Amino acid sequence: MTTSTLIPEIGRSTLPFIDGFHPERPLQVNLYRPAAHGPDDPVVIVQHGMLRNGDEYRDFWIPAAEKHRILIAAPTFGNEHFPQAESYNNGLVIGSDGTIAARERWLYGVPARVFEALRQGGVTRLAKARIFGHSAGGQFVHRLLATRDDVPFEAAFAANSGWYTLPTLERRFPEGLDGLGFGEAELARWLAWPMVILAGDQDIVTDDPNLPSQTEALAQGPMRYARAHYMLDAAKAEAARRGLPCNWSLITVPGVGHDGAAMSRAAAAYWFEGRIPSSEELKPHETAVA
Repeated sequence: MTTSTLIPEIGRSTLPFIDGFHPERPLQVNLYRPAAHGPDDPVVIVQHGMLRNGDEYRDFWIPAAEKHRILIAAPTFGNEHFPQAESYNNGLVIGSDGTIAARERWLYGVPARVFEALRQGGVTRLAKARIFGHSAGGQFVHRLLATRDDVPFEAAFAANSGWYTLPTLERRFPEGLDGLGFGEAELARWLAWPMVILAGDQDIVTDDPNLPSQTEALAQGPMRYARAHYMLDAAKAEAARRGLPCNWSLITVPGVGHDGAAMSRAAAAYWFEGRIPSSEELKPHETAVA
């Protein structure tokens, strides 16, 4: 369900987007459409970090978009309508009174509906896109994969997440999946999905004021890089305990800290060139962006 159609012009554009399940919470979608992009060329949905800066995250992908004819769509979940982690990272799953919202109102369905709006606009014929999220966007992406069984994505990167929802039915969301009405089938589906955790090996700061510091997050490690490894280890252990396959992987990005621009370049090179660039190539051009 969507009430918007997206037809981006060539180059940069920013279009309003009204999601049918959240009409009271308008979004903007920041787009980049190369002149050479055709309806059968790739589409990447990009999820911004805590600064709600979809325009900057779109721009991080422009060099790759031009090189590989990629249509970029970066929804911006602004602070006015999506305040704090509960309304973005945690997907509006838990209401202010602590109750679980109706599943169709969880925010994790929005990227699929943005992609469908691009399909309805005729700019893509693809059945599936790719999705990348960094920092708070990395939290959003892995929770999207955890909670939806109808994702129109062929590949997903959750990069430099501050902390993780663990693949367990025994801990309350957002630490785990308890309380969401899920069971063995949903857990098995998530573990089988080829999710990639992208981790900068210099994302090791322990006193970042934006690093989640609640007890559940600290239990996963003192820094984002450690927490990425904790997440993969937890998934492998849970899958082994249940006799299930685990198709997750972790890719380390050398020499990169909490830098959305560098991690975007790494993700683009991996997807479209089959490589992770060297640390020299990935050095930040300007100040790192969360």
